[in-house]
Amino acid sequence: MSNAVSALQSASFDGYCKVEEAGLVGMITLRGDLTSKGVAKAVKAVTGAAMPGQGEVTEGAKGRVGWMSPDELLLIVDHADAPAIVEAATTSLGDEHSLVVNVSDARAVYRVKGAACREVIAKLTPADTSVMQPGMLRRTRIAQIPAAFYLEDDETAVLVCFRSVAQYAFDLLKDAAQPGGEVF
Repeated sequence: MSNAVSALQSASFDGYCKVEEAGLVGMITLRGDLTSKGVAKAVKAVTGAAMPGQGEVTEGAKGRVGWMSPDELLLIVDHADAPAIVEAATTSLGDEHSLVVNVSDARAVYRVKGAACREVIAKLTPADTSVMQPGMLRRTRIAQIPAAFYLEDDETAVLVCFRSVAQYAFDLLKDAAQPGGEVF
């Protein structure tokens, strides 16, 4: 079996904000009835996180959970643990109508670090980044590609996109973070 590698092998750029590919990140799509107690129990069991509300991301001892749509969650966990978490969640859900899929290797993840991280993202998306606070998640687009982002803290934005457009996304983020491109 080959070794897993991230899309850009932890590429980084130092501009007026630092842009870096996050490396290998475990990502699991869980689809089902998000109002179900069984889904909430499974999510809590595998991540330690509470169910997020619409547009939220919650954090637990073993990972984060982001609300992606009325019937979809994104579980963000350690890459090495993702296969076991898929199995545990599937077992926990039992006969509950649901789908649990490891999408780790189909995604690329970036961190934009710095006081102006919202500004860098704002240059690329129609989403209003000025209202974003830690714990909020936005599914949107950057330039011409679908993406989602959330704030880990006030100076760190995390952006998720498809791996097939990893280089394009990185180049967009680098361009938006170029020194001299600050918005005054």
